[in-house]
Amino acid sequence: MNPIELIVGLGNPGPEYAHTRHNAGAWYVAELARRHGGQLREEGKFFGWTGRIRIGNHEVRLLIPATFMNRSGKSVAAMANFYQIPPEAILVAHDELDLPPGSARFKQGGGHGGHNGLKDIISSLGNNKDFYRLRLGIGHPGHKSQVAGFVLTKAPAPEQSLLEATVDEAARTTDILFNDGMTRAMNRLHAFNADSTK
Repeated sequence: MNPIELIVGLGNPGPEYAHTRHNAGAWYVAELARRHGGQLREEGKFFGWTGRIRIGNHEVRLLIPATFMNRSGKSVAAMANFYQIPPEAILVAHDELDLPPGSARFKQGGGHGGHNGLKDIISSLGNNKDFYRLRLGIGHPGHKSQVAGFVLTKAPAPEQSLLEATVDEAARTTDILFNDGMTRAMNRLHAFNADSTK
């Protein structure tokens, strides 16, 4: 039985951030909505853009917080509490410094790894870390002092094409997650490398 009831894509609101690396999670949720004919609309009580789609026999809610990244938990907790969705039924998609562009990983639980969106979500869910994550690789600038500027800028074109290919593959793999389970989805996604498909 598939456990995921809510898929969240992290990013920062506003056109100046729309194409920056930090918004990779939001791109993924927008792609899921597009692939499955869903409409995302702004909903004030959830502090974000929400929608519903059907994947196979499963209905799932989508959420892109309209808060800034470091307040993502406000949006996630509002929706989870309203619909009584437990943390272990939530998948949060986010940019991941520790993976190279062109790769992605599913995982359940764990810390926030310095990611301000994850940090706020964990805090807002009562320090429960058991939600699933989709880690979308964006690479690392090389030094922690450069991270803030790096995640808030747009990737150069060759790197951006890798990110877009990874988001596309992650969306396809989500169908496998819902229809065949997390293990099969992990097996496919973790073997994927957009760099090698060129």
